This record gives sequence, C-alpha cells and structure tokens, in this order.
Amino acid sequence: MTQSGPTAEPASRPAAADGVDGVIARMRALQEELPPHDGVAAFNRVYLAVTLSVRRSLVDGLLPRPRSAAALAAVFAGRYPAAVDLATAGDPVPACWRPLFRARHHPGVHPAQFALAGANAHIGYDLPLAVVDTARTHGCEPSALQGAFDRIGDVLVELEERIREDLAPGPGSLDVAEPLTHLVAGWDMERARDAAWSAARLLWSMRRLPELAEEFTRRLDAGAALVGRFLLTPLERRPDVWREESLRGSGCAARPAQSSGSSTGAISS
Repeated sequence: MTQSGPTAEPASRPAAADGVDGVIARMRALQEELPPHDGVAAFNRVYLAVTLSVRRSLVDGLLPRPRSAAALAAVFAGRYPAAVDLATAGDPVPACWRPLFRARHHPGVHPAQFALAGANAHIGYDLPLAVVDTARTHGCEPSALQGAFDRIGDVLVELEERIREDLAPGPGSLDVAEPLTHLVAGWDMERARDAAWSAARLLWSMRRLPELAEEFTRRLDAGAALVGRFLLTPLERRPDVWREESLRGSGCAARPAQSSGSSTGAISS
C-alpha cells in the first residue's frame, strides 16, 4: 500500500488535530481540578506537554498518512482521560489504571513513580488497543499505521525524559536516590513501545477469534497492572517532603518540611 506523503492532504491539515484538541482541553481541565500532590496530576502534567508535541507534529504535517495518524493519536490519547472519568464516576476501569488511581494520594510514593505508572498503563495497554481500533475503523492493516506509530512513539520518548528530568529527585534527595533510581531505571519506553506494537499485531491477527482476542486483552491488561503495582512501591520518605517536591514541580510555593516519619499508607492491588 502506498503511503501518502506529508503534503498529500493539505486541505486536511487545519483539522488534523481536531480530535486531539478535545483530549488536550480535557487534560488542561484536569490540571486545574487536581491538587498538585495528586498522583494522577503528576502524570497528567507531563503527558499534557507530550500530547501538545504530538499535536504540533500533526498540524505541521510531520506524520505519514495524516488522516489515519490523526485518528490514531486521538484514539490513543483519549483513552487516558476516559479512564480518569470512569474512576471519577466510580465505574470499573481497566486493571492497568487501578494501581495509579488507588495509590494517587499515598504519601510514600514519589511523583516520578506516579508518572511512570501512568505511562506504563497508557503505553502497555491503551496503545495496542488504539492501533487495532484505528485500523478497524479505517479499514486498513496495522502495518499501514506503522509510520504514524513510530513517529508518535518518537514523541512519546519525551514522556520518559520529562519524568526523569522534571520529577526525579535533585541533589538534596540523596537519601532516596538509590531506591527511586532503581525503580525509574526498571521501566524503559523503547521496550514498552516495541511490546505495544507486537501486542497490536497479535490482537489484529486474532480479530476473527473473538474469545482468544478477549483473553489476550485481559492478560495484557493484567500484565500492565502488575508492572504498575511494582512501580508504585512506597519508598521510606517523609510525606511532607514528597508534597513539597510535587508543589515545587507544579510551580506552587510550599512551606519547608518540619516533621519526619515513615509512610504508613497501603496500596491495594
């Protein structure tokens, strides 16, 4: 199948990001609604910046097959706020997102851990399903979306970089640097992206075997949930220091920490 170049559909460029714009608006609203120390806010902040980068690529015509690329970007990005809305309404959410939503107020979990748990759920589960849904809607093979997938994946590398640069502890946090660095280093965007593409291809091959596809999807969801729970392992740290770092990262002022103690919360699986 011949792929259209970036200039093949000039008339579609102004509207290329329409679907993504709605998702961006929802994430901006979430950023205003959520308290800075909420674990979901930690992921939302970095993912919003990355989604804006994806939008710029769409508007500038940098993605191959612009219409299908825009559809893939919108379907993929939209799965995250949809999960947030389900959780807010008290409705069942995919298992991969539950660790983040349940641990979002845990004082012993660092903002970088929350952000990585969100990235793990979104890349490990949402991305392969978005590829399959987009291919089905557009009547094409996933291979026709690979160029857009790869380009979006390149932009998603920013997500991992922002987590490590914006949310990892600074020089003053040497008492937790070793365990936190160990956790952060244990998740890799490149491997997650490759696994997502393989999962999408497998799911597509099962499209005429609905029972098998459903079982595979459940196992994919459960596997991402397991990784998420490990990423959210509480670290021994003063709760007020976590909160101070979250506020600093969001640009809000915070009072100096004055008390110490260990985390006593628990994360349910």
